Amino acid sequence: MADRASSLLQTVGGLARACHPGPTLAVTAMVTALATAVGRDAGGVALVAAAVLTGQLSVGWCNDAVDAGLDTTAARAGKPVVAGAVSARTVWIAAVAALIACVPLSLASGVAAGLVHLAGVGAAWAYDLGLKATMLSWVPYAVGFGSLPAFVTLGLPGRPWPAWWAVLAAALLGCGAHLANTLPDIPSDLAAGVRGWPQRLGPMRARLLAPFPLLAASFLLVLAPPGGPGTAGWLALAAAAALSGAGLLLHGRFPRAPFAAAIAVAAVDVALLLGNGAALTT
Repeated sequence: MADRASSLLQTVGGLARACHPGPTLAVTAMVTALATAVGRDAGGVALVAAAVLTGQLSVGWCNDAVDAGLDTTAARAGKPVVAGAVSARTVWIAAVAALIACVPLSLASGVAAGLVHLAGVGAAWAYDLGLKATMLSWVPYAVGFGSLPAFVTLGLPGRPWPAWWAVLAAALLGCGAHLANTLPDIPSDLAAGVRGWPQRLGPMRARLLAPFPLLAASFLLVLAPPGGPGTAGWLALAAAAALSGAGLLLHGRFPRAPFAAAIAVAAVDVALLLGNGAALTT
C-alpha cells in the first residue's frame, strides 16, 4: 500500500512538472484577470479559468510527451519523463484527457467563444506536433495568444468581438513569448535538428529581437485604444522602451539581459491589456 501511494505521488508530481507549470499558471491567471476586467460575471470568470487551465495543461503535457525522445537524447535531466518520474504514455493520456475536458468547458462560454478558444488550443497542439520545427513556428503562438481576447469578450452578452488592437497586441505578445521561451534551448534544439523560427535566427539574433514584438504590443496598447493615452499609458510605454533599450545595451556584458528585458516588457504589456479591459469591446 505504501509503495502504491509513493508511486502515485511520484506520478502526480511528475505530471505537475511536465505540464510546464510556470507558463500554464501565468496564462491562466492573465486570461482570468482579463475576463474580470471586461465584465464577465463570477460564473463566466470561473468557466474561463477552467477552460484556459485545461487547455494549457493539455498543451504542456503534449509538448513533453512529443519531446520525450529528444529530451532523453539531450540528457535534459530536469524533464520528468527523462528523470523517470512519469512515463511518456502517462503524459500522453493526461494531455488527451485535459484536451477532452477543455472542449465542453470552452463551449460553456458560448459556441463562438468556445470555437475561438479551441482554435487557439488546436494551434498550440499543431506547434507541439510539428510546426515548432518549421519557419512557421511563430504562427501558433500568434494564433493562440491572439484568440484569448476574443474568447473572453465573445462570452459577454451580445457576443461582442474584441477591438482589433487588442487581438493584434495579444498576437505580438505571443510572438515575443515564443522568442523568449525558446532562447535557453536554442543550442540543444539545433543539435537535435529542431529548426523553428528562433533556431534559424540563432541565439544572438533571437536574443536581440525578442523585446521588439513586445515593444510593438506596448505601443498598440497605449496609442490605439479610444480616448488617447493617459499619464499611466505614457509612463508604461516609457518603461517598456527603457527596458528594451537596456536589454540591447547590456547584452554584451550580460547575455541574458535581452531575455530578462523581454519578460519585463511582457509584464508591462499584460498590465496594459488588463488596464484596457473596459475598452476591449468598444
